[in-house]
Amino acid sequence: MTQSISLLGSTGSIGTQTLEVCRHLGIRVAALTCGRRLDTLERQIREFLPDLVSVAREEDALDLKNRLAGEFPRLEILHGRDGNLAAATLSGVTTVVAAMVGVAGLEPVLAAVRAGKTIALANKETLVAGGALVMPLLPKTGARLYPVDSEHSAIWQCLAGAPAGSLSRIFLTASGGPFRGKTRADLAAVTVEQALRHPTWAMGGKITIDSATLMNKGLEVIEAAWLFDCPVDQIEVVVHPQSIIHSMVELNDGSVLAQLGFPDMKLPIQLALTWPERQVSLEPRYNPFDPRTTSLTFSPPDTDTFRLLELAYIAARTGGTLPAVLNTANEAAVELFLSGRIGFLDIAARVEACLEQHERSGWQREFDFAAIMELDHWARQQIFSGI
Repeated sequence: MTQSISLLGSTGSIGTQTLEVCRHLGIRVAALTCGRRLDTLERQIREFLPDLVSVAREEDALDLKNRLAGEFPRLEILHGRDGNLAAATLSGVTTVVAAMVGVAGLEPVLAAVRAGKTIALANKETLVAGGALVMPLLPKTGARLYPVDSEHSAIWQCLAGAPAGSLSRIFLTASGGPFRGKTRADLAAVTVEQALRHPTWAMGGKITIDSATLMNKGLEVIEAAWLFDCPVDQIEVVVHPQSIIHSMVELNDGSVLAQLGFPDMKLPIQLALTWPERQVSLEPRYNPFDPRTTSLTFSPPDTDTFRLLELAYIAARTGGTLPAVLNTANEAAVELFLSGRIGFLDIAARVEACLEQHERSGWQREFDFAAIMELDHWARQQIFSGI
């Protein structure tokens, strides 16, 4: 079982739930990083007593030092890129929980892999943008990568006892988000507040909007292809509004295996921290005879209305730098939507235009980390300028 962790993204939804699991199991928290939620971070420092913390900006690091006023003389307070990398490679840490949002999480994960850490991966953008960089490094360094997303954890659990090479298909379940069954006309006037009302999961703003557009599921398709070495066309998205079955796999003998549970992230977080052991969980126990969960339904996604899911499949099939541009373009478009500067349907329209421009002007089959960062800057400019 994990003995100590560095938690990258400690004040977000996954980060705070990870700390609940650490509190429950007595896991040592050696490092915490966050953006600008200093009040939350200060409370976490006082409870978990880490050796190192990092925040986004230098001025916030100075503010935090003033708040703590020498109370924790051994605590190292850093900021920015250097702080994230220091936390990801901290000596004595056995597991790095990667819960940062967006492509900013890629470089710390690469550093942790090079340092031979175990990675509990909750940042799907890491593999969407940089799967070609991360996955080949794992066997070279002895690092291990365990998925934290509930869907990928479910697939991992279903495959744990399956013979190598026996995977036939992955059924990646989706709640359908708050707009399941709606038409494009219905979505034209969607507000930010409506898009943030997810029916089954409590998540941060960016991932909640991604769930409303079904882009979250598209990113998960790409992540699953990397995690399980599965061709993208053998990964099928299935709308399952109850969010009880977290995903299913079909094996080559026709058997279909599923993992079930209430929509709560603490079980997949805990499993990534304790594998191959299983400990008693904080997650509520699932009762198949509970009248709330006796009816489980499935349907195909509407990719005409929710265009981003189809764009994710297109990017995955093309490969190269297209998934990285897809990821960044979506991040930037969601930022514009959350700030009220574009409409809900404009997210997909801008992402698609950006992908088309990239295919015409700069698509690459081979790339390195520097190229991803250059494309990240380029794609953001494209989205913010209106393409």
